[in-house]
Amino acid sequence: MLIGIYSLAFVFGAVWLLQQPVLPEIYWAIGLIPIVLAALILSRLQFRFSVLVSRFLLFVVMLGAGFFWTALSAQMRLADSLPYEWEGKDIVVTGVVPDMPQFARYSMRFRFDVEQVLTPDAVVPARIQLSWYRDNRRKGIALPHITAGERWRLTVRLKRPHGSANPHVLDYEARLLERNVRATGYVRAGQDNGRLVAWDSDPHYFFERKRDGIRSHFQHYLAEYPYAGVLIALVVGDQRAIPSEQWEIFTRTGTSHLMAISGSHITLVAGLVFLLAYWVWRRVGLALWLPARKFALMCGLIVAIGYALLAGFAVPVKRALFMMIIIVVAFWGNQRVRTLPVLGWVLLLVVVLDPWSVIAPGFWLSFAAVALICLVVSGRIGRSSAVTGWVRIQWAITLGLFPLLLVLFQQISLISPVANAVAIPVITLVIVPLALLATIPGLEFLLLVAHSFLQITMAVLQWLGELPLATWQQHAPPLWTVITATIGVIWLLLPGGPGLGVSAGFPARWLGILAGLPLFLVFPEKPAAGELWLTVLDVGQGLSVVLRTRNHTLLYDTGPKYGDSDSGKYVILPFLRGEGIQTLDRMIVSHADSDHSGGALSILTSVKTGTLLASIAADHPIRQAVPDNRYCLAGDSWWWDGVHFEILHPLEPESLLQKRKTNESSCVLKVTTSHGSVLLPGDIGQKTEAGLLQYAGTSLASSVLIVPHHGSRSSSSEAFVRQVDPDYAIFAVGYRSRFGHPHPEIIERYQAQDSQLQRSDHDGAVLLRFVRGTIKVDTWRKLNRRFWHDKWSAADEAD
Repeated sequence: MLIGIYSLAFVFGAVWLLQQPVLPEIYWAIGLIPIVLAALILSRLQFRFSVLVSRFLLFVVMLGAGFFWTALSAQMRLADSLPYEWEGKDIVVTGVVPDMPQFARYSMRFRFDVEQVLTPDAVVPARIQLSWYRDNRRKGIALPHITAGERWRLTVRLKRPHGSANPHVLDYEARLLERNVRATGYVRAGQDNGRLVAWDSDPHYFFERKRDGIRSHFQHYLAEYPYAGVLIALVVGDQRAIPSEQWEIFTRTGTSHLMAISGSHITLVAGLVFLLAYWVWRRVGLALWLPARKFALMCGLIVAIGYALLAGFAVPVKRALFMMIIIVVAFWGNQRVRTLPVLGWVLLLVVVLDPWSVIAPGFWLSFAAVALICLVVSGRIGRSSAVTGWVRIQWAITLGLFPLLLVLFQQISLISPVANAVAIPVITLVIVPLALLATIPGLEFLLLVAHSFLQITMAVLQWLGELPLATWQQHAPPLWTVITATIGVIWLLLPGGPGLGVSAGFPARWLGILAGLPLFLVFPEKPAAGELWLTVLDVGQGLSVVLRTRNHTLLYDTGPKYGDSDSGKYVILPFLRGEGIQTLDRMIVSHADSDHSGGALSILTSVKTGTLLASIAADHPIRQAVPDNRYCLAGDSWWWDGVHFEILHPLEPESLLQKRKTNESSCVLKVTTSHGSVLLPGDIGQKTEAGLLQYAGTSLASSVLIVPHHGSRSSSSEAFVRQVDPDYAIFAVGYRSRFGHPHPEIIERYQAQDSQLQRSDHDGAVLLRFVRGTIKVDTWRKLNRRFWHDKWSAADEAD
């Protein structure tokens, strides 16, 4: 039990380091030495008090060890960076593709291990991530075929790791750090790009090439089958092969974990090999020379290692494999082991080898689920039949993981126990073995059998996911409620009475339920009457603004669409869910350009929306998604909770749309409170600005301005800027925008007006509160600064 506590201390130390805005100096680790000596001295004493103090000090030592070990790893990883002066410049490099590329309709993305930089004086990190886009100007020329293990010469343009920064949204820069990707970019078209070596002999590349080959074979054999991506994920761990609509089914039913190659898959394969090897070894009569069980365990372990390498060696796979190695070694040494201490050692080993694993949600869910299973099967909450034990496992996992699921994803599946009871036996015992056997030449037909079982299973899961109240979504809970709920779950799962292997059960286990109530009953703060809370989300090169009053929410624009995804799904929806916003009273889509409307359909299919105002054509799909939809029209106004909303433009939306002037047809919204006002002009240009000056005149003056057209030179005329005269000017722009937004001349224009400037590419989401006669402005990169973030804003530079 102590190893588990000390391992948790090491993990919490790693997590503590990852919350720091700057890295500590490593020499502070010297302070752990006297604590270690004090713990050793006290442990020698025979007093109970001294032993307790010694254990507490060792806990502190492990906490500090995790902190400084992760800090050392961070310093080494961050030292390998792309210099600012080499961003956006052509650089010629040679290197190896270390793992499977990911393909989209018109592009592919892959990691690249740089071996040599051929451009003089250029500095490039050892591992980068590249996209290769098809050249639309050269019809009929397809992208090259790239596989893992190939060596290439490429001309690339790179930038430092950068992602959107928003509350409740995945930190993409942290994800890149976890994967040791220190620059991203794209391949430039050119004659110098070419394959140098078809296959590198490195053993790591060998397994990646095998994974890539299996994936290609499955894709070819199941080209017209809808669930080919699921079978690929189950065999080689490529979860990105699964379409987003199928992921939605797994999410709603709580079965997403089955799509990761987890401990159950590794254990299943190893178990089948164990049984076969055990039977064969006994049949050939060699059990007297070497016990059949030891031989079978080694065979199972060897196959498990091979499968783990084939599966990509993700955190759940590492956990299962390391546990298996410890158990096999102990058995060969005729030692008895207990599962929970083994889990503690494995937890410590995983984080020591890879401190960044604590960033991944799968790390927490994997170890927590196994700990709960150990609790159940060890009889800690009662011994029972196989059927009752299975039900208890499902109940314990569902109950035990809900605090983690709410803090990580703000949603849990209420139908999960039923869905898992259906899906786990079929996928684990039927589909996975058939899919693995199909990797053997000549047995490919088994893929069709596996797909048939999978198709039936998916139909059942889809039906379950569409049931009312299949999922529970809520706001992101405060940390103290998560801690309280976790303690409550542990208390609830303690032994309940005599006959369970203990003389007396733990009393009042029902108190564990009460400890979990704050998780659901502590609600986020809301604006007071007359107040306005406004969040300019960081959606890259695009715009999305959430405006909240006491009882209403309005979404102005929905950000861009990129490839097969969009900012509605990956930025706006997580933000709304984390803030506890389950309905939108009104959505405004300023105009049809994809950087403003790209995420609309994703939001409308997930969030109940009352009214749509939009400057888009009558037959646009966005209009069809909302029954109550109409054009933006100047003069339309309404009051919400003491806050006034008014549309200032367009005057004649239909005529503008017929002329295909999408930017000039943008909905212009003015919001006025007793504490200040904000103007949202979309992408209007200087001609429309002049019309607004005539129509609205002095009423254009606003405390806050979302700068029109992202700071383009074609907008923000001198007369317009002078009339609006904003205290705060906010540029919604992408990092290193290919359009050059915002233009330096426009920046100088607002600076000359003494406006305080904020930029989403430098500051992340901009959070404004119109309260108590003033405007409080914060930025997410400042509030949530981490040591791996680049410093961009003036406040950052001053610090």
